[in-house]
Amino acid sequence: MSSAATGGAELASYFDHTLLKPESTFTDIVRLCGEAKQYHFATVCVNPYWVPDAAELLKGSDVGITTVIGFPLGATSTLAKMNEARDAIAAGATEIDMVLNVGALKSGRLEEVVKDIRGVVDSCKGRALVKVILEVGLLTDDEKVKACELCKLAGADYVKTSTGFGPGGATVADIALMRKTVGPEMGVKASGGVRDLATVRSLIAAGATRVGASSSVAIVSGAQGEGY
Repeated sequence: MSSAATGGAELASYFDHTLLKPESTFTDIVRLCGEAKQYHFATVCVNPYWVPDAAELLKGSDVGITTVIGFPLGATSTLAKMNEARDAIAAGATEIDMVLNVGALKSGRLEEVVKDIRGVVDSCKGRALVKVILEVGLLTDDEKVKACELCKLAGADYVKTSTGFGPGGATVADIALMRKTVGPEMGVKASGGVRDLATVRSLIAAGATRVGASSSVAIVSGAQGEGY
């Protein structure tokens, strides 16, 4: 889909409407889910605790539920990530955004990185999509390429730029590199610092097929947003 043809309601289908602040309340989740239904965003993205509430609030709608696993550092054990993913799916999650073990990648423990991702992929067993957050602000370009290759090898559905809690965020250059590496078979999610419509269009043109943002409503309305 060309970026020139993308706008308004059609653009909304790219978004994971995101609220991951630790101080978020039930009232905030109600608002998030109401906005997601109104604008027909792809999913809401919430912390695991809020998945059951989101599932109830979104019942009967076309909006999916994304949650985060091993968040935000990616340094929990593979078993912990697997159990967290299973629990989230049982509670109603339809998409899982897991954080790559950055330290293992940088240590050259590539087989362990693949095992970590594959463990979560296997735990989802076709019941939920798996997106792997690379935290690109901590990686060299060579490490970004290697991480994408390992995600593909492990059977993940998407690679994703950032948690929004680390350094940097989504850039056109990183999205283009990730898309080039994974090819057309996988999704690429841009997240971290995405706050305006022009940026979203540039990211989509570079190869993003999903966008994570807390400013989704402002963005699709053509306004300047703040936050994740």
